[in-house]
Amino acid sequence: MASLYTHKSSNIRRTWALFGGFLVFVIGIGWVFSRVYGNPSILFAAVLFSTTMSVVSYWRADKIVLAMHRGREVDMRNNPELYRVLENLAITAGLPMPKIYVVPEAAPNAFATGRDPEHAVVAVTEGLLERLDRSELEGVLSHELSHIGNRDTLLATVVVVLVGFISLLSDMFMRSTMYGERRGGRDNGGSVLILVGLALTILAPISATLIQLAISRKREFLADASGALLTRYPEGLASALAKISADSTPMRTANNTTAHLWVEDPYRINQGVGWFHKLFLTHPPIEERVRALRGLEV
Repeated sequence: MASLYTHKSSNIRRTWALFGGFLVFVIGIGWVFSRVYGNPSILFAAVLFSTTMSVVSYWRADKIVLAMHRGREVDMRNNPELYRVLENLAITAGLPMPKIYVVPEAAPNAFATGRDPEHAVVAVTEGLLERLDRSELEGVLSHELSHIGNRDTLLATVVVVLVGFISLLSDMFMRSTMYGERRGGRDNGGSVLILVGLALTILAPISATLIQLAISRKREFLADASGALLTRYPEGLASALAKISADSTPMRTANNTTAHLWVEDPYRINQGVGWFHKLFLTHPPIEERVRALRGLEV
């Protein structure tokens, strides 16, 4: 299976590029505001903040994601069937056994997270375990193991934290522009502050675009193909994807920040998805993924 995981170095480089871009962005904003307010300590705070968030996103992002979706860890004692299926697939793939979490959601879905294969986690919803048969479950788990083997999980998980905090900065600075008290006069710094605040409000759609660019849709096709080769049964994953897509159960903890992590976009499952989110869907259409899987020869 080692030959399936050939793109991990490029994902590691993209992750460090994302870290670098985040540092430059936050420090740049800190510099602008230090000039507007005439206070150099703002720049020092921006450097400290961006560095801290980069460290937190690398070491703790997986814990943050699991907490956001209220995942609980299971093992051989309390879910032996799920544990054995994942263990057998991990052995076949030549990967360390990931930790397993179950998310209390009725909607069928799954994701993988963690900074490397030695610290990886596979999470599945209760709905997934209830609706899929064994071959379909193996297909979904093999897809998530492929993300781990390809080092997709580090990049995908780091994006959650960094993009989330960029959105927080956008809201905070816009409020500062509208309601905050400025030390300098309106003519000296107010216009610059307003322009920066307006620029930051644009970061909400840009954040979604950043996710889309960082987590290429091609990675989903690659994980599908790698997972099918792992189980030697593409129909298992194809059938699972069809079931997941057809299920209309809403996911209560779905949010834009983590949507790209799941095996299928939770907003595609939910009813009433807004037009804005449709512009930034991070997953290929299910029909294309199923068609590609059923066209594989293994």
